[in-house]
Amino acid sequence: MTNEATQETEETTAAASSAQEQPAAEQPTAQATPAPAEETNSGDVDFGAILEQFEQEQATFHVGQLVDGKVVGVSDRGVLVDFGYKSEGIVPAEEFTAEDGALSVNEGDEVQVVLKAMHGGDGPPVLSRNDALSRRSWDALEKAFLDGTPVTGNVVAKTKGGLRVDLDGVEAFLPGSQVDSRPVYSLDSYLNNPIEAKIIKFSRRRNNVVLSRKVMTDEVVNAQKAETLSHIDVGYIVDGTIKNLTEYGAFVDIGGIDGLLHVTDMSWGRLHHPSEMFKTGDQVQVKILKLDREKDKISLGYKQLQPDPWSTVIEVYPVGAKIKGKVSSVTDYGVFVELESGVEGLVHVSEISWSRRAQSPKRMFNKGDEVDVQVLGVDTEEKRISLGMKQFQDNPWDFVDLRYPVGTRITGRIRNITDFGAFVELEEGIDGLVHVSDITWAKKIKHPKDVLKKDQEVEAIVTNIDKRNQRLSLSMKDLTPSAWETFVSSHRPGQVVRGKVSRFTNFGVFVELGEGLEGLCHISELSDERVESPESVAKLGEDMDFKILRIDAAEQKIGLSARAVGKDDEPVVDTRSYSSEAKGGMASLAELANISFGTKAEEAPAAEAKPKKEKKAKAEAAAKEETPEAAAEVSEETAPAVPETSSETVEAEAAAPSEEAAAEAPESAGDQPEPSAESSETESQSA
Repeated sequence: MTNEATQETEETTAAASSAQEQPAAEQPTAQATPAPAEETNSGDVDFGAILEQFEQEQATFHVGQLVDGKVVGVSDRGVLVDFGYKSEGIVPAEEFTAEDGALSVNEGDEVQVVLKAMHGGDGPPVLSRNDALSRRSWDALEKAFLDGTPVTGNVVAKTKGGLRVDLDGVEAFLPGSQVDSRPVYSLDSYLNNPIEAKIIKFSRRRNNVVLSRKVMTDEVVNAQKAETLSHIDVGYIVDGTIKNLTEYGAFVDIGGIDGLLHVTDMSWGRLHHPSEMFKTGDQVQVKILKLDREKDKISLGYKQLQPDPWSTVIEVYPVGAKIKGKVSSVTDYGVFVELESGVEGLVHVSEISWSRRAQSPKRMFNKGDEVDVQVLGVDTEEKRISLGMKQFQDNPWDFVDLRYPVGTRITGRIRNITDFGAFVELEEGIDGLVHVSDITWAKKIKHPKDVLKKDQEVEAIVTNIDKRNQRLSLSMKDLTPSAWETFVSSHRPGQVVRGKVSRFTNFGVFVELGEGLEGLCHISELSDERVESPESVAKLGEDMDFKILRIDAAEQKIGLSARAVGKDDEPVVDTRSYSSEAKGGMASLAELANISFGTKAEEAPAAEAKPKKEKKAKAEAAAKEETPEAAAEVSEETAPAVPETSSETVEAEAAAPSEEAAAEAPESAGDQPEPSAESSETESQSA
């Protein structure tokens, strides 16, 4: 590199320097000519003239000057060079030392050096061969920059963002983006190799030289690109070279322009990465699929040059065919099996085994395994084939009705819990559903997870089997008697029970008789007096005594009466005698009176439309006209005997039909059935 003196002299032109040096060199010569004559004439030496001549000679050389000289010798201090000065200059020997350690200069060789320092005493001038070479190199680089001609250098190192290039002793920088017209992902191949480039930035003062090889390659590439585009079109088959591989495809040079060969256009089969088929530098033949001349974009295809194996898939692999294949890839959701080159099918995880809790496919299969599969479906448009493996195994559902007939008591482990129930695994491949309504008799469950846990071992009863849809229904509550069965086995109509008022309706109150068991006390059975609102007689949560009027086993309904408690003469209805007359599963004393006195039951609707006093009078008259024989006949049919009906009872009879009808409707509306196990199981199967 140049020193400070060299940098200062670059501002002056070479022509100006030589113009100043030439007169200075000639003037002492012209003035020195008369000195001998002067000395001859006078016989004395003119020391003033000699001193003046010496000073003028000294003025012809200055620090930083580029001078020519001759090698006159080599000493321990360096190489001696005579450059026309009163004493020889000295150049450090290392500047003339070759790589092997030998001197590259001989005595008598002409060399060009730079005067670096001049001493006023006996010290010789200091010269530099390297500075002379550097200055000459800078001059050549400046000329190349101004003329736009390329220069050649040697790549000596790789730096951050590019390469460092040596240009005859001058260090230049070649950015990575300027190495080639196409992206270069590795610069190692350029190290220690010569390279040709053009100078795009030049500053001798800042010691800065920037090169570009891309401006040269662009000229060649653009010429090739123009020629290539003029000779190609969509559908043409061209030769190219793989320039670069990416995850989504390969870039192919087809003559000055790169086209994209997408990974999906490389093979008819499944390809995970382009490197499985190609590598950089491969020569390939491709077909032009798309061409955009404005944006210089080309889409290429490789598989289009080969026949499509999917065109004959239906004939070669019909549904139901059993074939052998090779595992090409394994995923969490299934196994891809290659049937032939370019044709793959998927064995979904549900088709690997009959068990719904099979292991992960990645633990069961490896790439390259040979497997037996059965064709389940073919979609030529989407190019998909569904395969199965479990078809080679015995289906446990074919014998489920023999192994677990309805009524069988089983023990299993809860495999999964949903909103509508729990799935219990009976054996591998056989799961049964315990619907949320079949878990317990005791109470209504909002969610099965409130009482059950995954992997919990439970017992249940098989209640239904659907082999066609592979569904099996289980019940845990059927293992124990229901609250209804327990109550009916220990209670009869006429008994007094204690219950808690659980809820109100406009036609009566519901009474909790046990966990999960309720009875209805009609509004007419709350009190002997007329009740307008059930809330006026009872309180929510209040414990009260009730007499059982009726037990309907078919409807599982219990009729209660609060006003009949303590009255042994009040009639009761046995379900065996009056199950058809006791509507809605609830009975009242008025209804019983209608049964005992049939004539009054016929007169009640007509009497309901008349004033209250008139109805009362007619009821009393009807009671007087009643013969003892008729009363005796009724007494024989209903035990215990019914006492003589009062006028208040007849009045209650008249209101009974309308009240009973009102009780039936709300009751049926209030009893909302829970979602069935079948519907929930269907929902689960579809999911």
